[in-house]
Amino acid sequence: MKTTVQNPDLARFVEAGTLYLGAPEAAELVRRHGLATCVEAIAANIRTDFLCWGDFDKTARVAAHSDVGVIELMPVADAHRYSFKYVNGHPGNTRLGLSTVMAFGVLADVATGAPLFLSELTLTTALRTAAMSALAAKVLARPDSRVMALIGNGAQSEFQALAFQHLLGITELRVYDVDPAASAKLVANLQGSGLRVTVCASTAEAVKGADIVTTVTADKRNALILTPEMIQPGMHLNAVGGDCPGKTELHGDILHASKVFVEYEPQSRIEGEIQHQPADFAVTEFWQVLRGERSGRDSADQVTVFDSVGFALEDFSALRFMQQTAERLGLGERIALVPPLADPKNLFGSLRATAAVPA
Repeated sequence: MKTTVQNPDLARFVEAGTLYLGAPEAAELVRRHGLATCVEAIAANIRTDFLCWGDFDKTARVAAHSDVGVIELMPVADAHRYSFKYVNGHPGNTRLGLSTVMAFGVLADVATGAPLFLSELTLTTALRTAAMSALAAKVLARPDSRVMALIGNGAQSEFQALAFQHLLGITELRVYDVDPAASAKLVANLQGSGLRVTVCASTAEAVKGADIVTTVTADKRNALILTPEMIQPGMHLNAVGGDCPGKTELHGDILHASKVFVEYEPQSRIEGEIQHQPADFAVTEFWQVLRGERSGRDSADQVTVFDSVGFALEDFSALRFMQQTAERLGLGERIALVPPLADPKNLFGSLRATAAVPA
């Protein structure tokens, strides 16, 4: 006799298998739910999960580096759910017709290990990165911020722009990329968004007069995208591109003149803008600000830096949203990722062509 399963997600897994959400279905989910609504919901999930920071088993991501890129695994779990993301970063991929970043992830049941949800995370990573950036800026930037400079106009740029528009009220965008075609692509994609977009001839020109500066460049190297003379009192810097060892975007003197916030310090010390700073360089983990344990911005003139490298808990938050929304909209398909067995102790029996499947 089969035992009744109380967990609805687990019951659906036992009955029909893992829910799989492919890239086309994820795009349909965003179209039907609305991009702004998706980003807002993921940001709300991130806030909820960061407020429960102590409930999670956390670790810095596991990375395999090569001369041309990196492949990483990003795990995290609480008492009920475990998730991981597989993600790469290969800046040269565009020459091959491939994305610089490609990802997929799993959300599993801790009590049984059952893989409940398998999803693309390339599009979803762009949504969650934008959601995390906007959430941090909402807490750390000046409330009257309306102008953002966006340095790096590649695959992440539109998501960042629209997240800041809808979650913070940014109305003007000043953009720059070393590749003019990337900026032209960004301008075309933001047509009709309501944002006033100005393409600039340099980073310095784009940053001038900005309240918030977002850097999201792709080159895997120590770069000086922002230098001290570009920074004005009261700016909030959203440093997204420095996300692996040997890759930075900010001059070190900027960090020493700012209040710096990170997601998970052990990971940021390896991969973030702070990777070249001494061990006693002071940073604040963002969850501490959300919980009221540490202060955020201390004055209107203070320069704040969110040194964002992306952390597994944000993917956990995004996967929760994608699973729940896919279920509600009837998107995705059930797949037999795990062999369905009439007798769970008889794995060998699954090799028989007539192996019985439980009803």
